[in-house]
This record gives sequence, C-alpha cells and structure tokens, in this order.
Amino acid sequence: MHSPAHPGQILEELYIKPHRLAITDVAEALGIARKNLYAILKGEYAISVEMAFKLSKAFDTTPEFWLQAQLHFDLAKGYKESGGIKIKSLIPKTVKTIK
Repeated sequence: MHSPAHPGQILEELYIKPHRLAITDVAEALGIARKNLYAILKGEYAISVEMAFKLSKAFDTTPEFWLQAQLHFDLAKGYKESGGIKIKSLIPKTVKTIK
C-alpha cells in the first residue's frame, strides 16, 4: 500500500510546476511568507482550513479537495505510527452467542 501524497506535494506537482509559477508569486498571492510556503511544499506544515480556502481560490479547486488530501495523508501516517500506542479499551468487548 502506498502512502498518499502530502497536499504540499500535490500543490507543487499539479499546480506550481506545470504553470511555471514562482514561489514568491504564489506565496504573495496566498498572503503567506515564502518560508511558510516552502514548509507546506516540503510537508512540514499541514493545510489548515484557512489555507484550504486560499488554495481553492488561487487554483480554482475546492477547500474540500485540500482538506481531504490532508486528512488522507494524516490518516495514513497515523496508521503507520499507531502500532506503538498502548491504550486500554474503556468499552467492554461483547461476546456474541449462537442461538
């Protein structure tokens, strides 16, 4: 099973590179610092709701597109890392009886 791409990778590969956009111009259009845009592209920053709306307006997409991409990325990462989480279940397991 492959891991979903971080939304920053999607942004770079599907929008910035094909349209030959300068990072400075994209950051300015989004109203963020270049260093913050670089952090998104490198997968260091998650896409917030506010950023999802900015990206949707800048690239004619929907905020849901960006937030779903972030959710898929986060869940895949969580599944990989959740094996080490040791939590006692608070809900008793029920026993099914055969009639």
